[in-house]
Amino acid sequence: MPIIDNARDFGRIAAANAINDVYAMGGKHHANASISACDSSTASQLGLSAVSPNLLVGASTCDDAAVYKINEQQAIVLTTNFFMPIIDNARDFGRIAAANAINDVYAMGGKPLLALSVLGMPINKLPTEVITEILNGGVEICKEAGIPLSGGHSIDSPEPIFGLVVAGIVDPARVARNSAAQAGDLLLLSKPLGVGVMTTALKKGLLPPEGYADPLGVGVMTTALKKGPLPPEGYAEVLATMTQLNKVGQQLSGAEGVHAMADVTGFGLAGHPLEVARGSGLAAVVDFAKVPVMQHALAMAQQDTFLVP
Repeated sequence: MPIIDNARDFGRIAAANAINDVYAMGGKHHANASISACDSSTASQLGLSAVSPNLLVGASTCDDAAVYKINEQQAIVLTTNFFMPIIDNARDFGRIAAANAINDVYAMGGKPLLALSVLGMPINKLPTEVITEILNGGVEICKEAGIPLSGGHSIDSPEPIFGLVVAGIVDPARVARNSAAQAGDLLLLSKPLGVGVMTTALKKGLLPPEGYADPLGVGVMTTALKKGPLPPEGYAEVLATMTQLNKVGQQLSGAEGVHAMADVTGFGLAGHPLEVARGSGLAAVVDFAKVPVMQHALAMAQQDTFLVP
């Protein structure tokens, strides 16, 4: 959180603080930044441009991670991703946040190597057990990805936030960029859609309490109304999707006919293909009848109660 009132100076202080951690280890740093609603013109206005010819992917193309070339065979893939809880279960929140960050590396065609945690918690409001459960969830997904959660940074925050900084490696010739799609490419999804609908249903209290209630009795997101029009397996469905690691991205990168990849998350099927299309100078056509959607998400979206604010 800000320690001075001047916005620019706060940014300078925070950046210097992070970079100095690298110098303290005797290393060199390379920088990139991203903004929530990616826009290449905004990135340019903010000065988020390449500072080195070795920066293969930066902020200008709205990609999922930065890529920095080390040599002809190796490049670093670096990303950070964190957010506030979207479900009440602390461990599951940690798992979701970790998977979300790690999948950014897979979306670039990279292999994750290690992760650092980004943690902000209202220390005087949440018991230590909740924070431990969130971290345990993150560790669980990191183990599934075969990487260590090697440390991180924590602050006392008014709202809980958690996520990871993830470093990976990729062959520079196999980097999957947002801007490399070609005319005639097919759009393929590795997961069904509907996470946004289901998490909104959770916030509205339209899912039953079984399965997602916080076992520690501390709701870190919302108080559920517990109307329960859907069976508990609806929660299991969305949780499985949100914690699935997209390892297929690393496998497909560089394969014949695969030109571009993106991690479809907050901006959905409308936003992320638009980023690819804009970056590649193309248009995208979607046949919605062929779009895979989670069974319970479709049922929820069709209910009148879901449309009520």
